[in-house]
Amino acid sequence: MSTSISTSTDSRRGSIACVGMGITLGSHLTPLARNCIETADVVFAALSDHVVELWLRRMNPGVRSLQPYYRPGKSRMKTYREWVELMIAEVRAGKRVCAVFYGHPGIFAWSPHKVLQLARAEGYQAYMEPGVSAEDCLYADLGIDPGQVGCQHLEASQLLFFERYLDTTSHVILWQLGVVGDRSLGRFRTPDAYRELLTERLCEDYPADHEVIVYRAPTLPVERPHIQRMALRDFPAAGFIGQETLVLPPARALKPNIVMRARLDALDAVYGTGREPTVSA
Repeated sequence: MSTSISTSTDSRRGSIACVGMGITLGSHLTPLARNCIETADVVFAALSDHVVELWLRRMNPGVRSLQPYYRPGKSRMKTYREWVELMIAEVRAGKRVCAVFYGHPGIFAWSPHKVLQLARAEGYQAYMEPGVSAEDCLYADLGIDPGQVGCQHLEASQLLFFERYLDTTSHVILWQLGVVGDRSLGRFRTPDAYRELLTERLCEDYPADHEVIVYRAPTLPVERPHIQRMALRDFPAAGFIGQETLVLPPARALKPNIVMRARLDALDAVYGTGREPTVSA
């Protein structure tokens, strides 16, 4: 008597992994991310340029670029929602999906978080594999240790849209300068006048002659990091292609907390001598 063997429903179910390509081509891809790309049934790609996509196709020829969904004047949020629908459709079809994003897939990236949330809610396997981000490159190239005086990271437009308070005793790092002040979500770059407005806002907290750094990480191994140092007042006239980040070094020294230090002295008297915290200049 023949018996039919039923395949488990779970074995046919789709999955999705959102992985980071890193910033510099070929240098930042983790072994786990590479394995996800090579073994996926479908690979979606939202990367920095066509050269990186061509390199990705060497690992999996089934790459589908997400870049064509961008259009001048079209809201980026509409594009990101379309990406989510494309990815989740393949997951629902039972495919192993890998979505590859520039840098780290969870930083300044709405679609990866949304598609993973949706997939998990529907019972599919979904996870994120981190990648080297522009922030990681910035620390290395500029010699900044965030553990010394701290770093405050903001999307640049938030300083124009909202009342945000800057910690001028720390490094303040402003991202997505290329579209600063864009409320339409349909521009690929805002005119220089928007950076002038941002500079005016920053001069409320910093002197106009405060040295700032315009930074851009290299995307190809043959490139060097782009580093411009200038007075804050000169920032609107800086060389600019739209992918830069603005770094404002500390303008004030950390102020000792006399009250808490006295309480620490009391605790040290009970539990043992403490060690004076040191902060490098």
